Amino acid sequence: MGLNNELEGVMVVSVEQAVSAPYCGLLLADSGARVIKVERPEGDFARAYDKGADGQGVFFAWINRGKESVCVNLDEPSDAALLQNMLQRADVFLHNLAPGSLAKRGFTGTELRRDNPRLITCEITGYGHDGEALEKKAYDLLVQAESGLCAVTGTPEMPARVGISICDIATGLTAYSAVLRALIQRGRTGVGIDLSISMFDVMADWMNMPLLGHRYLSGAPARTGLSHALIVPYGAYSTSDGSKIMIAIQNNREWRNFCDKVLERPDLCLDPKYANNPDRVANRSAVDEAIEAVFQEKDRDELMAVLGAARIACARLSSVEDLTQHTFLRNLQIQFGGAEVTVADLPVQIDGARATEVPVLNQHGSSIRQEFGS
Repeated sequence: MGLNNELEGVMVVSVEQAVSAPYCGLLLADSGARVIKVERPEGDFARAYDKGADGQGVFFAWINRGKESVCVNLDEPSDAALLQNMLQRADVFLHNLAPGSLAKRGFTGTELRRDNPRLITCEITGYGHDGEALEKKAYDLLVQAESGLCAVTGTPEMPARVGISICDIATGLTAYSAVLRALIQRGRTGVGIDLSISMFDVMADWMNMPLLGHRYLSGAPARTGLSHALIVPYGAYSTSDGSKIMIAIQNNREWRNFCDKVLERPDLCLDPKYANNPDRVANRSAVDEAIEAVFQEKDRDELMAVLGAARIACARLSSVEDLTQHTFLRNLQIQFGGAEVTVADLPVQIDGARATEVPVLNQHGSSIRQEFGS
């Protein structure tokens, strides 16, 4: 017996856009919650990020399956009343609009819990809702830059962005875990609470390794491209066929094994210049040269076999095309209107079938208005 609709009976109303809150909503829907996606009349702008699904957005499809869609114009009193009615019966109110935009319309936890004491609210912001943070716009790449993530990503010559929307996804995942905690607490107290998660706070926590390095060690780790800043050898090395293989040596036992069975250079592990990791870091260039000399004599598949037999941690440097054909990849087919989209499945496996339908804009508008209309 495994996980299967453990949040069945929980209703989530999500005034969401872009990635962070929709990703949280996806995880809640995948857990069995009913998630009603509240959109502007023109729809979540993420619907127009691309047209890969027969004119509709594949990126939107990825994070919005299993939800219901209703368009609401909060400037219209009747629509504001509709949202109020929905929230009187909801368990969770999730939103990531600009800070204060819902509060000024009366949609605060304090106000809403007068009619629905069990309501949990979860606000996602870029930087919080105090002072300068209140006015600062936040998108994934901007938070990557502001949080210092770009400063430790890239090559010595140039900082870089992480190639996915890591701040959005990390924040959505953090919000999901916070909502689950709040639901457990409500089970004991019978009362909902307000949660506020900022993208900057999430990434600051994820930045603790370089932050602690700066505060207590010799400084934040330098940008080293595909090499680890603090462990040697740990990085990418070229093979005879032009491919690259990543290896990771985490301790002296692995280093000795690597020298003996892969490099066939037992003398290296006896040399005091390479005996311990700090010594290898100090002599990184010489270690890299010794490895490259051996790796460039074999192609990728040969080396992967040798490394595997020696129990050395290694990985191919896969392209996205390689990923599409990867043995480990679990796919999920989802439906968006008349289009079928294949996405990588969520990592937590469940018993039973996952929800696979992505709502077209306002698909459930009529039924929701009938259900929650005054």
